[in-house]
Amino acid sequence: MPNADDGAAEAAAELSSRLASGAVDSLPEGGLEQKLLSASREGRPLRVKLGIDPTAPDIHLGHAVVLGKLREFQDAGHRVVLIIGDYTARVGDPSGRSEQRPMLSEAEIDANAATFQEQALKILDGDPGRLEVRRNSEWLDMPMADLLRLVGTTTAAQLLEREDFAKRMASGQSISILELLYPLLQGYDSVAIDADVELGGTDQKFNLLLGRDIQRAYGRPEQAIMTMPILVGTDGRRKMSKSLRNEIGITDSPQEMYGKTMAVPDEAMAEYRRLLLDPRFGEHERGQNGEVEGRSARDAKRALARDLVAWLHSPEEATAAERHFDRVFVEHQLPEEIEESTFASDGGLVHLPGLIAEAFGVSRSEARRLIDQGGVTLGEKALEAGEHDVPSERADGQVLKVGRRRFRRLRAG
Repeated sequence: MPNADDGAAEAAAELSSRLASGAVDSLPEGGLEQKLLSASREGRPLRVKLGIDPTAPDIHLGHAVVLGKLREFQDAGHRVVLIIGDYTARVGDPSGRSEQRPMLSEAEIDANAATFQEQALKILDGDPGRLEVRRNSEWLDMPMADLLRLVGTTTAAQLLEREDFAKRMASGQSISILELLYPLLQGYDSVAIDADVELGGTDQKFNLLLGRDIQRAYGRPEQAIMTMPILVGTDGRRKMSKSLRNEIGITDSPQEMYGKTMAVPDEAMAEYRRLLLDPRFGEHERGQNGEVEGRSARDAKRALARDLVAWLHSPEEATAAERHFDRVFVEHQLPEEIEESTFASDGGLVHLPGLIAEAFGVSRSEARRLIDQGGVTLGEKALEAGEHDVPSERADGQVLKVGRRRFRRLRAG
């Protein structure tokens, strides 16, 4: 007769295979399976770590790839430890960077951290038994003796083997001591919270592996690591990033999310569905461009847009977003409902960059750029380059259209 250990080992192997599905790396080989088996024998959940530096306030679908995998661990009964890197954000993660990141103020970091945590709960289970949220300022604001001990766990040569550091060295670019400290600080997070598993994007592989070395140096069990693919942005070429303006935010309005998804190139659709939707809603038979069998690429993209909105908003809002898209982009009509913005004129003029900045949450310089590039329409006429101030009587009652998907009806206040 098979014994209980055989059954536990079989269950651990099956769960490990399921959790590693979609990952690029699951290291060391067999490491996740062994962690699952050990945790089962000890009667405890795994502690699964994700470190996030709050360098920007909003989460996009690129973050959702890793957050979705964390949710799979939660659904399997394990505990996610989400580390808000309020201390490491002061250093700035050098991953994939050709130069040092600008330092943020403490106020910016705190504001971003609060927003990020709130938005992450759209994907993660917020049950305290399944989610632990920590800030690494709890342990990284350490005495000098402790910092020296941490620095002594790693050699400079080991840090400079890192691909982005090696490239910068080869091209003659400088690397600050502050940047060299970053992977050490991130690795110490794993020591501080007793991580069993750590997740990250493929650009984090060096940091995650270094975390194992640092755990070993402190006499702790080494974590298993898992890296997830980097989701391309709506341009289909580059990593999704707000700075590249190719992101789909998980808190974008249903209409904005649907419209942005419709701009995703056909060849990227299969990857979007595989990484974001299939782990939660089941796989479909797809063709080369991600279309469900029997559907055109256009119909498959509409289905992808509906499913993303339904996941992050609701099925009803997905239906409404598709109706809005058809009305604006297929039938070329104005939306059924348009939010109003009031303005006060200055000497009979309306300063549009300021109005756009306030209405749509962009900077004034970005608003001026959009006007100068012909991306802003007032009423039936596109604004010309340099047309930043218009008579209030021309603006009152008119629809201001910014880009393809943002509308406001203007009213004199």
